[in-house]
Amino acid sequence: MHNQITDVPGVKVGNKENKQALTGCTAILFEGGAVGGVDVRGSAPGTRETDLLNPINLVDKIHAICLSGGSAFGLDAASGIMKYLEEREIGLDVGVAKVPIVPAAVLFDLSVGDSKLRPDKQMGYEAAKAATKGNFATGNVGAGCGATIGKLAGYDFCMKGGLGSASLRLDNGVVIGAIVAVNSAGDVREPSTGEIVAGPYQQGKLLDSIELLKQNYQPSISAGSNTTIGVVAMNAELSKAEATKVAQMAQNGYARTIFPAHTMFDGDAIFAVGTGGEKVPVDVIGGLAASVMEQAVINAVKTAESIGGITAYRSLPKMQ
Repeated sequence: MHNQITDVPGVKVGNKENKQALTGCTAILFEGGAVGGVDVRGSAPGTRETDLLNPINLVDKIHAICLSGGSAFGLDAASGIMKYLEEREIGLDVGVAKVPIVPAAVLFDLSVGDSKLRPDKQMGYEAAKAATKGNFATGNVGAGCGATIGKLAGYDFCMKGGLGSASLRLDNGVVIGAIVAVNSAGDVREPSTGEIVAGPYQQGKLLDSIELLKQNYQPSISAGSNTTIGVVAMNAELSKAEATKVAQMAQNGYARTIFPAHTMFDGDAIFAVGTGGEKVPVDVIGGLAASVMEQAVINAVKTAESIGGITAYRSLPKMQ
């Protein structure tokens, strides 16, 4: 076990980023197919192929998920993942072709690095090509490369977000894993203690975003300039309706670590997928998926590194 989503059988992850432009994308592959659902709660989402995950719609399996920076421009990265899978004849068989089903979600990172360079089809292809079943880097990689958090006091006082992952193995062999790119408007807190891990950082001090709201503080950030996007996966048998419910419950992982979550400035989304196996009650999977997502959020923040004047958790004075 690597304590990552790749501990789930049938899941591979690949990252690709541009360290100069400070943006990137993450490919989560299910080459054997997986049943998927999605829950979108932020009010400024950027998504692709989420309607087909509705339980009333035809397609019953997906083959990958793309998480990307670049705002809406970054949705193009999913086309590269499709190309990679098509070359390997992985996809929905429609007779004349096999069409890879690749839902996607994006976050806004255009305020860091070079806003003219965004994840594209080539970057998506390279992320898929780099996908591994084993351990992968977190922090300033993939969709987390240019992620930032704690912007309710203004962008000038934000801290570095990133890509994180975690997993949990049950006694029956079912593994629940999560991966997330944390780019929130709110601050991030340790769920067990309520301690602020990272958030608005002014004059060597971490500010409390909820206290800012109590002061009727008017955020100086534009709508859609944030967003936390993630995936929970498990080697369990799920219907599309059950996967959707698991995605809804996994959002509690955001709510217990990000303060506030699901704002008008965020496009928060979570995908849930089952790669097949044991039948486990949805309440069990959903409750644990939320817990694993909490760990993934904290991992994203604690493994990120400072960039271009934006402080990371690892660079805070020890007294913090």
